[in-house]
Amino acid sequence: MLEPGKILQERYQLQQRLGRTAAGHQTWLAVDLESQELVTLKMLAFSPEMQWEELKLFEREAQVLQALNHPRIPCYRDYFSLEREAGAGLPWFGLVQDYIPGFSLQELLEKAQDFSEKKVREIATEVLQILIYLHELSPPVLHRDIKPSNLILGEDQQVYLVDFGAVQAQAAVTGVTFTVVGTSGYAPLEQFWGRAVPASDLYALGATLIHLLTGVTPADLPQKDSRIQFSDRVSVNPSLVSWIEKMTEIGLEKRFSEAREALAALKSGNIQGANLQVGAVRKIAKPPHSRIQVSKSATELNIKIPSTLVRKPFLGAFIGILIILICWPAMVEFLALNFNIGLGFFTLIASILVKISGNGNKIKFNRDNFKLEHQIFGWTYLEQTGEISEILGAFIYTLTDGNQIRIRSGNDTETYFFYYVLATSLKDVEAAWLAQEIKDWLDLR
Repeated sequence: MLEPGKILQERYQLQQRLGRTAAGHQTWLAVDLESQELVTLKMLAFSPEMQWEELKLFEREAQVLQALNHPRIPCYRDYFSLEREAGAGLPWFGLVQDYIPGFSLQELLEKAQDFSEKKVREIATEVLQILIYLHELSPPVLHRDIKPSNLILGEDQQVYLVDFGAVQAQAAVTGVTFTVVGTSGYAPLEQFWGRAVPASDLYALGATLIHLLTGVTPADLPQKDSRIQFSDRVSVNPSLVSWIEKMTEIGLEKRFSEAREALAALKSGNIQGANLQVGAVRKIAKPPHSRIQVSKSATELNIKIPSTLVRKPFLGAFIGILIILICWPAMVEFLALNFNIGLGFFTLIASILVKISGNGNKIKFNRDNFKLEHQIFGWTYLEQTGEISEILGAFIYTLTDGNQIRIRSGNDTETYFFYYVLATSLKDVEAAWLAQEIKDWLDLR
């Protein structure tokens, strides 16, 4: 159990917990007994209920921080793990960084501190300078969780960027990701589709500045055409309003594409005169040999995914029946001799039949609902339905035999989530194309 006074690794003595963290995560102020300096310890308790992705993100944060060297990013110091005995029955992982004395912008907002236009411009400038450093590394480093609680106003009145727990250290290509990260209200739409780019951090910074100016979280402000409406709540120079509006454009092609460009526009006040470069993710064309059929209109999207191994369902059915007739005597004999062996043999034959059929699917989206039909030998054996309003995204998952497209659906208020598997065994380009088709149609509904 972690508590004040406890010494970890015979070196770090815990002083007090800092801030609010998610379950299984703790952040502590500690003393490095070797240097007698204050440090920050981020601790992760790996419990059986936790997803491996959380540990991977934690390890990725440590790896990325080791390679960073910027005066406004707390320096990496150490990474360690605690055995179950030392961690009260759970293995713990610890990340040590420099401690930055000061307050987060979130803490200042909760104290009802007002942020003047001058201060907001200063904060924007300092964060953009940090982002220029991160985004121009090779490969670019994307923070992916910029918000008031992750920006510290130090005692030296400088702004520091902390908490790289959602960091992505790779170039955005097709925009595929395997972990949904970011904070609602601050993260742009493309990030929840797994397609974060440098402009995604710019959106989060813009949303953060809106929070500072209005005192209201972006998620609680009205929206029009998915754009945050805030201009009627602030009394600042119209050029700053226009700049923030461009930072928070829902469309990547309308947003600043890079931090250096955004900083130049902020300093000049000339939003239209900035050297704009389109930051949209390249449209992916349908692979020429793909047999997936997509038809769409303003009100419907229909996708037909045929069997992957047998192109004609009746041929698949014939082969399946033939396999059953050949194997039936053996299955009966195995069941008579040993039920478990017989059941295992039956499961093996069933899996072979599913592979032969290719497990084709049909998916239909309309304005309100979607329906997924799972098929074998061309016949529907299972139907799943859901509401469009609860769709959180379409994501690509890499498996041993190819890529899988899943729809994630859920209700945050009820804290339940479902995954609907739309397609399996897809090649990289085909999976990226299909995920983009679904995303683009949902964006336009």
